[in-house]
Amino acid sequence: MSIPTSIKDVIVFALFLFLMYLFFFGDVSALPFMEQLLSEDVQSIFIVFLAIFLEALPFLLLGAIASSVINIYVSEAMIARVIPKNPIAAIFVGVLVAVITPVCECAIIPVVRRLIQKGVPVHVGVVLLMCAPILNFIVFGSTFYAFRLNMPIVYGRFIICVLAAVIVGLIMHHYFSKKNVLKMHKEDLVGNVPINENKGDSRWKGILHHTSFEFFAVAKYFIIGALFAAVAQVYFQDALYRLAGENPLKGTAVMMALAYILSLCSEADAFVAVSFAKTFQPEAILGFLVFGPILDFKNTLVMLASFRFKFVLVFIIVVSAIVFTLSILAGYFL
Repeated sequence: MSIPTSIKDVIVFALFLFLMYLFFFGDVSALPFMEQLLSEDVQSIFIVFLAIFLEALPFLLLGAIASSVINIYVSEAMIARVIPKNPIAAIFVGVLVAVITPVCECAIIPVVRRLIQKGVPVHVGVVLLMCAPILNFIVFGSTFYAFRLNMPIVYGRFIICVLAAVIVGLIMHHYFSKKNVLKMHKEDLVGNVPINENKGDSRWKGILHHTSFEFFAVAKYFIIGALFAAVAQVYFQDALYRLAGENPLKGTAVMMALAYILSLCSEADAFVAVSFAKTFQPEAILGFLVFGPILDFKNTLVMLASFRFKFVLVFIIVVSAIVFTLSILAGYFL
């Protein structure tokens, strides 16, 4: 017997309110109670989970709002005029759009999903998925500040991101250009209902309704992903450090795995990466900085909620191979 969708949304909303209560009042009421009942590891998991959730929450909401605005204000004809027919030219247009799209890896997923529904080619959506969390001005500023004494890392991060996006975009164009990669959601049907002006409906009301559907559709998977990421941080992080050594291949693989587990937002990951700069080789640091904003534990679940499994699986495999290879090659120049 399945739980009705409305009840699921109520449960998710209740959990959200509970988390916000703990954020504002947890140190007064909840933490002393937790210390008596929960082990130190469980407390650590809860704290890490809450940090991941609250760090990404504004960006999830931003992504849901942007998706709703696109759904109502952006037409298929408008997109057709902007996106070039040539696949390579379209990829570079996607890179330019990513530069002016300051959203994180979770927030960009509903935006890309909506754009593909509106007619944006799949490979251009892939470029946005990869570039938007890295190339925007907020991430550039944080990376520059963290690595201002090691500028090759700053340049390397953005160059590898663009090169990886172009290569992956072309590969995905070859395999998925004529296939439907999206899952159908209830809010898609709601969002496509014509607005009836005679009943007092408006575009603003449409944005509000669609944002709520989009946010809860993404947030419930994000919460699960954030919980698993918190567990992995507590139990597996030290083991990864021990595996790395000074081998550039092994170190790069370990740092990419660590980026996947930590599930940091791209606006803050440079400050974590700089703390590893004396332990790991430059190629490993670049792998961490490029791979993490594209793929991590929590946004994998969000992608699986939005895209078909085969597309997500191929995307993960191709991105992992390309970013790893480019990071290793960059190490020879640095």
